[in-house]
Amino acid sequence: MNNQRWLSQNFFAFFFTWGIFLPYWTGWLVDAKHLTVSQASVIMGCGLLARATSNLFFFPTLAKYVHKKRLVSILAIGALITTLFYLLSTSFISLLIVTLLFSVFYPALLPAVESSAATLVQHGNVHYGKSRSYGSLGFVVAVLIISMLTGAFGNDIIFWSMVVGLIGMLLMQQMATPKELLVVPTKEQRAKSLSMKTLWTIKGFPIVLLVVILLQGAHASYYSYGYIYLGDLHVDPFYMGMIINIAVMCEILYFMKADTLFKKWRSSSLLLLAASGSSLRWLLIYLFPNVWVFIASQTLHALSFALAHFAFISYLTKTLPKEQIPNAQGIYSALAMGLSTAILTFLGGYLYEISPGLSFAAMLICTVPAIGILLATRNKYQY
Repeated sequence: MNNQRWLSQNFFAFFFTWGIFLPYWTGWLVDAKHLTVSQASVIMGCGLLARATSNLFFFPTLAKYVHKKRLVSILAIGALITTLFYLLSTSFISLLIVTLLFSVFYPALLPAVESSAATLVQHGNVHYGKSRSYGSLGFVVAVLIISMLTGAFGNDIIFWSMVVGLIGMLLMQQMATPKELLVVPTKEQRAKSLSMKTLWTIKGFPIVLLVVILLQGAHASYYSYGYIYLGDLHVDPFYMGMIINIAVMCEILYFMKADTLFKKWRSSSLLLLAASGSSLRWLLIYLFPNVWVFIASQTLHALSFALAHFAFISYLTKTLPKEQIPNAQGIYSALAMGLSTAILTFLGGYLYEISPGLSFAAMLICTVPAIGILLATRNKYQY
């Protein structure tokens, strides 16, 4: 089994489903389940809280007792089963409960795949950026397919596409797997990775984590309301997918060159550039509420998301022992991709109903402090 190819294929499979979930799920709840934007934002926000809890406790604990292939399989089966529960759910409460269950399993697939990537990178025979670009490609393909299918068959196709995507991910686990990912953690390794306390003693780790929590959380309004915002700008559903994909195409271009483009840059320099690009992105959408500026701002996704993500993953693989990587990935997914996004999704939903642009401008409360933290600490902690 070619490790690079295996990782690329698994990134593609997961992010194909992510390309269905992230841009379209809130809109599907509004259109297919007849919720208001506020109700959908509450459900998605609570789902993010469940995601944070799962990634912080459930995922790292499970990772201590099974090898990485089985870990992905368990999570994919749980995600598929809980997705089917949506068929029986019509009320706000039932949809909330199903979303909480779904959020325990499905989002945990992200740190599971990322942990596999970190393990393969540490063995020195895999380029992370190259394989991660296939994940972005999967996202692009999903968004394009869904944008065409929704135009032809309506928003119900979003749900069935997710089901098909999860089945495909399960089938992917039947392929031959790199031997490095079939190793079950020993009792000694579980003891080494049991406590997360040692993570906080690693020089610079708490600061780097805080910065990426702020930078990834700042995407909350874009992830939850970007699709709805384009609708408010009277964009045809067919073109929505193309517009969303501009961001991901820029992300792909970055990841393809990430392993060499910024090879000599410090983590703090990468994060500072990401924070600056993110601030500019949300400010542009707020100041100029039209589709052309939104399209132009999409190019900044390569900085606001991709660069910040790559900087953190690179920091982990260079700094942390392998036993602690699942813990670090769990914390990152829980706090940066879950909790901070959840809190800001609630805020964004409230502000969106006052003024759509205001929900994007509010993300500056994360990006501007991130810049200040980086400038104040980068030399002191040498990261």
